[in-house]
Amino acid sequence: MLQFIDSGSITSVKGIKAAGINCGIKKERKDLALIYSDVPANVAGTFTLNKVVAAPVIVSKNVINQKNKVKAILVNSGNANACTGTTGFNNALESQYYCAKKLSVNPSEVIVSSTGVIGQQLPMDKLKYGIEMICNQLSLEGGDDAAEAIMTTDIKKKSFALKVKLSKGNVTIGGICKGSGMIMPNMATMLSFLTTDADIDSILLQQLLSESVNQSFNKISVDGETSTNDMVILLANGVSKIKIENQSKDLITFQSALTKICQEMAKAVAADGEGATKLITISINNARTKEDADAIAKSMANSPLFKTAMNGNDANWGRILSAAGNSGAEFNPDKVTIKFDDLPILLPNYQLEFDEEEARQVLSKDSVIISIDLNEGKESSTWWTCDFSQEYVKINANYRT
Repeated sequence: MLQFIDSGSITSVKGIKAAGINCGIKKERKDLALIYSDVPANVAGTFTLNKVVAAPVIVSKNVINQKNKVKAILVNSGNANACTGTTGFNNALESQYYCAKKLSVNPSEVIVSSTGVIGQQLPMDKLKYGIEMICNQLSLEGGDDAAEAIMTTDIKKKSFALKVKLSKGNVTIGGICKGSGMIMPNMATMLSFLTTDADIDSILLQQLLSESVNQSFNKISVDGETSTNDMVILLANGVSKIKIENQSKDLITFQSALTKICQEMAKAVAADGEGATKLITISINNARTKEDADAIAKSMANSPLFKTAMNGNDANWGRILSAAGNSGAEFNPDKVTIKFDDLPILLPNYQLEFDEEEARQVLSKDSVIISIDLNEGKESSTWWTCDFSQEYVKINANYRT
């Protein structure tokens, strides 16, 4: 049984504390977050596939590749520490070492992460001062503050927690994330940090996270752009004393729960896309292959013509069919059915039986499902995106100012 916890966050998990403060990287908004496990935790992570990789990503990948246990995750916003050369890399290491010193842990037990403007050096005096402050402010109530501190152009904080009933008792998964622009499959300017009190070994934990990320964060797109800093980190501290074994029923249950919370987090990122007015669920059904279904969904999620039509509540089904045709997937357009929620828009052989005003009303909602039935096979895929508005252009035209 899976149950989302009202007002839950990463600190809903046993043995997890957090905090979020302003250290001066930004003028007023919170810009430094710290997540802390009372006991060393196994860790898994997935990272951006962009060839340009930020310094904190390199540092944190090294922690995970060395199979170290982790006690803390330090995250700053307002500065990406990307494209900053040797100085930036040394600053990432220094922030890791300084945080470890203040927490009395080993540097290898600290994950570091950054998000914000590319190409600027971290203001280390402000960051180190912030680390000194935040290490003394960790609490069981600090999850929402941490969620706020990792935001950049996000409008909404994104905090979640899910209780999972297993054969020997309950475990909890909690998480916070940020992301609003430069969002695309294989991750973009998106950071997600999850914790669980289940006892899971690191190899199995990595398998679980990779599968869940592929079914969630790798199926969203805001603008088709990948970034330099993206990461999803999962800590399992085992405080519940409930061990999840490989090839067990509990493993299947936990995988389902982890995927569920990751999908809710991913949808929250898509819904909060820069300038977005609605969450768009793209449901591709009855494709010949899974690859075809994913290709069409990705093509639609990245199509400016489709996304601007959605912003204008325009039932322009031709843009949907065109995006599908550009995807490289094998299908016969004569067979296609398109629906907006439950409203048929296009039927096979290009039959049109919809009222424009009724379609406009469906599209005017803040969440809409665009379903495409290819009538070619049995494979399906679901992706999430948002509309494109004039506000998206304004935000990115003035991002550094």
